[in-house]
Amino acid sequence: MKPAPEQPTINRCNCFASRRTARQTSRFYDAILQPSGLRITQFLTLATLNEMGSSAINLLAERLDIERTAMGKMIGFLEKDGLVSVRPSSHDARSRLAELTGQGRAAFNVAHPLWLRAQRLFEEANGRAAVEALHRPVILPPSGPATAS
Repeated sequence: MKPAPEQPTINRCNCFASRRTARQTSRFYDAILQPSGLRITQFLTLATLNEMGSSAINLLAERLDIERTAMGKMIGFLEKDGLVSVRPSSHDARSRLAELTGQGRAAFNVAHPLWLRAQRLFEEANGRAAVEALHRPVILPPSGPATAS
């Protein structure tokens, strides 16, 4: 006799648990960054531009693992707020380059110590081993048609 298939339950879904944890983590960082006026997604964009100098928006989206259209919208808001400037690439007219403005660099400098505090508190709350596990790549089997076992 075959065992009964496991009944689906959202509380046992790995994807749901990962998404819920990611949202809770974002809210935690957002709360600590709040005095800077930046959310974690904005801070990470500024931090990446601080690290890279100027960057094509497509490359920035890839680096931050954000959909290209969402990255374009975020860059638009950051540009409107005076934190980044956007200009056409001199190598490819279809590409736009984003870079920090002086105001963006100042915002990053205000937020950076808050982010460092969030990093420390997160590790204290979750333990070094759990935090290190977050940084290991997740290796999944190649995608393709689902097969029944």
